[in-house]
Amino acid sequence: MFDIAIFIPAAGASKRMKGADKLLIRIDDCPILKRQTEMAISTGAKVVVSLPLNRPGRQAALRGLEGLTILEVKDHEEGMSASMREAAKWAMLNVALGMMVLLPDMPELETGDLNKIISAFLTDTSHVCRACDENGRPGHPVFIPARLLTALGETTGDDGGRGIIASENIRLIPLPGKRATTDLDTPDEWTAWLKRHRR
Repeated sequence: MFDIAIFIPAAGASKRMKGADKLLIRIDDCPILKRQTEMAISTGAKVVVSLPLNRPGRQAALRGLEGLTILEVKDHEEGMSASMREAAKWAMLNVALGMMVLLPDMPELETGDLNKIISAFLTDTSHVCRACDENGRPGHPVFIPARLLTALGETTGDDGGRGIIASENIRLIPLPGKRATTDLDTPDEWTAWLKRHRR
C-alpha cells in the first residue's frame, strides 16, 4: 500500500499491573495486543512489534498473524528506547517515508483512527503527525518522518524518543473523544474501563 511502517512497542514489563500482563487483557474476547496488531495490519502498512524474551503469552497472542514482523528485544529492561532503536533501524531498512508508533494499551483506538493519521502524514511526510483528543491534548499514535529515524535509532534510556520530537513542529490530528489519550496502566484503570464499556 504505502512505504510506511507501524511500530507497536510491546516489550514493556507492565510493572504497574501487580503481576498481570495488561497486553493480554481481552477486548471483545481478543487480547488487546492482538487487537491492536490486527488493526495495524488492516491499514496495509508494514507492521513491526517488539517483544521481550520472557513473555511467551505475547508471542502466543500474535501467532498465526500474517503481514507482521516481530523484533525480540534482548535489552528490553532498559525501557522504551531499546525497542525504539530496533524498530527505527528496521524501518530504515524497510520503508522510505516514516514510522507510526502505536501504543498497544489504548483500547479506544479504531482502524479508522489509524487511517486518519496515515492520510494526514502522507499529505506532508516531512513533519511529525500526532493524534490528540477532542480537547487538543496530545496523545498517540505518533507518526515520525524518515528524517528522524536515524536519531531514534540512537536513543537511550526510557525516553522512547520524546526528546527527539520535542523540538519539532508537530501537526496535531484530532480523534473523537479521548481515543488518543486513553491508555491504561493499572488494574484499577482496566477494571473501571472494562466496567464502563462492558467488555
